[in-house]
Amino acid sequence: MRRAWPPLALLAALVGLWELIVRAAHVPGYLFPTPSAVASSLADDSGLLGRATLVTVREIVLGYLFAVAVALLIAILLHFSAALRRALLPILVLSQTVPTVLLAPILAILLGYGIEPKLVVVAVVCFFPIVVNAVDGLRSADPELVRMMRTLHGGRLAIFRRVELPGALPAIFSGARIAATYAAVGAVFGEWAGSSAGLGFVILQAQPALETARIFAAVLILSALALCLYALVTLAERLLVPWQPEAHHA
Repeated sequence: MRRAWPPLALLAALVGLWELIVRAAHVPGYLFPTPSAVASSLADDSGLLGRATLVTVREIVLGYLFAVAVALLIAILLHFSAALRRALLPILVLSQTVPTVLLAPILAILLGYGIEPKLVVVAVVCFFPIVVNAVDGLRSADPELVRMMRTLHGGRLAIFRRVELPGALPAIFSGARIAATYAAVGAVFGEWAGSSAGLGFVILQAQPALETARIFAAVLILSALALCLYALVTLAERLLVPWQPEAHHA
């Protein structure tokens, strides 16, 4: 609680200031709603937002897990092959220069308007920080431990399993936490490109109707989903990397 109350107090003060400024300036609700109007939208549109949230949660979780699996596999391959690392890593960096907003419609055309393009968009958004941190973590293994394993006639796989992979876990989880904050954004981009459900679809439908409070409510839910995923990744780090002091203070 000592760590939590300062940001919560600041957030509450900002929300109160937001309410006061909007009411004092008599800003129309369709231009900029008050926090109380957003809270009312959360209650009044709970059914619509609840169904959309379930769709978006499914896209976020499946796309994120797919990104983690592919990123770890590629990071391991890059770690074991210097030639592959020199050839593929610059291409991975170059792939991040393509805006996701432009990629999502192309994937919708290629893969249809089901869940598949949304999963790919989420995976693309989350993939890069995980693979880069994983590669860096695997390459930063303690050289003294590696030499000790070689002295004990440890093979390449034994060194990887007992030294390199455990030592890389903090870096891997660091990238996974960063990616967790991007997953909800990727899901919304995918839904904007072509969808009939989800929070991104709710936002698109609310824009022409000037339902600004509903848009803010959907954005608030998306932020909460990103925070929940971040918290789950942090919890997994605490359970799987108990020897990392930073994991207990994240």
